[in-house]
Amino acid sequence: MPKLLSTTLILAASTLAAAQTSSAPQANVAHTTKAIHYRPQGGSVKIEFQSSSRMPSAAGEAKIEAKKTNVEIDAKFQGLEDSSKFGLEYLTYVLWAVSPQGRAVNLGELALDHGRGHIKTFTDMQTFGMIVTAEPYSAVSQPGNTVILENVVVGGEDIDAKYELLGSGTYSSVNTHIQDAIFGIDPNTPRELFEARNAVRIAHLAAADKYAPSIIAKADDQLRQAESSYRGKQDKRTIEAAAREAAQTAEESRVMAVKQKGEEEAQAKAAAEKKAADDRAAKARADADAQARARAEADAARIQAEQAKAEAVQAAQEAARQKQEAEQAKAEALAQQQALAAEAEKARQAAAQSEQARQQAEKEKQDLRARLLQQLNTVLATRDTARGLIANLSDVLFKSGSFELLAGARERLAKVSGIVLAYPSLKLSVEGHTDSVGSDEYNQQLSEKRAESVREYLVQQGIAGDSIVATGFGKTSPVASNDTPEGRQQNRRVELVLSGDAIGEANASSTRETALSR
Repeated sequence: MPKLLSTTLILAASTLAAAQTSSAPQANVAHTTKAIHYRPQGGSVKIEFQSSSRMPSAAGEAKIEAKKTNVEIDAKFQGLEDSSKFGLEYLTYVLWAVSPQGRAVNLGELALDHGRGHIKTFTDMQTFGMIVTAEPYSAVSQPGNTVILENVVVGGEDIDAKYELLGSGTYSSVNTHIQDAIFGIDPNTPRELFEARNAVRIAHLAAADKYAPSIIAKADDQLRQAESSYRGKQDKRTIEAAAREAAQTAEESRVMAVKQKGEEEAQAKAAAEKKAADDRAAKARADADAQARARAEADAARIQAEQAKAEAVQAAQEAARQKQEAEQAKAEALAQQQALAAEAEKARQAAAQSEQARQQAEKEKQDLRARLLQQLNTVLATRDTARGLIANLSDVLFKSGSFELLAGARERLAKVSGIVLAYPSLKLSVEGHTDSVGSDEYNQQLSEKRAESVREYLVQQGIAGDSIVATGFGKTSPVASNDTPEGRQQNRRVELVLSGDAIGEANASSTRETALSR
């Protein structure tokens, strides 16, 4: 273990029990550095690094050599203080390459020795800037806001590279002792093992147990293996390799947890905004209906008044010829007017009752739809759309590359069937989807077979076969990018679309979202 880290950890051991964080994570911070374009086969270039106010004593330089397929970097630094000065969760320094588009790439961890650091690495970028940050472990995927060094551009053309730094508090949590991560302080313990402990601790704090349970469980197991190798006094390379693997897996779980939590919060916000918009639209419709009824009633009253006036004139003319007949006609006209008024009042009351009944029926449909959405969400992730309620059956509930339902899928579909059977008028559409891996024909057949497997199982559970339609869409309707494993996993799914008059039929213009619009 390098002496710089070893010495600081020994000194920190006496104060770890009191070390606690006291603030919640803050928002990401925008930052700008200078990028340089390195032309292929352009020979080697030397650049310098200047320190930030966080560590004025630091300095460094790098030799950059642009080759045909990549750019090699040989960087050396001096005047580095121990990273734990920024907080006991910081254990190392990482060099980053930042593109003009704001993409930050982890180039690797600085090898430290008595305040000096060194790294030899490469990148496939041709234009980039470089920064050095203090980090809790080397496998981090986004730079934190503790920037200690940035490259300096002297002469030539420079380019602004704007990117985001993680906000303060991202790697800590309220009332969490740092010693929970840095336990068993020993100057002979490899630094990589400390980083792995820190990475796993931080992933748990980021709620990976909730949003990425299988990945964090794997990281926990890898850390236990690394700890076991250390206690078993295996060779240093074996321990370091196991620790790095645990840290990398923990970082994957943390990134997934942050992403899933963000999506969950965004969905909650969107649902709240949709409800507010629906409430406003309902009020506007009610106001418009009331105004229309008032206008209709006014028109009816005006027509009745005109009719009464005409009859009164006719009665007066008749009275000129014969007073007795005129009086009788006048009385009849008055009686007729009163009868018309009474009929108009009855008609108005009937219209009001009809509208009240319509609104009550619509409310019952909305209540039923909301109740059904809540019931389905206890089994499968379900969203409310113009097409109906859409429940998502993920790819992990099938055998890999197969349309055979796993036990977990059958259990969930059995629960869904129990819910749907309580609403016999519902219609179901089972829609299969795949990612872009494989041929169009393979993906189309797999999506159709998966959709049909789900339909057959639902029929076996007692749902009427003529109320279920199964369709495969292959890879034509992705909901995420197919460029990442996470995106492809989201695209491999089977969706259950529930509709019907009982929960409000969809508009004719939105009965099916096309593959392009999705």
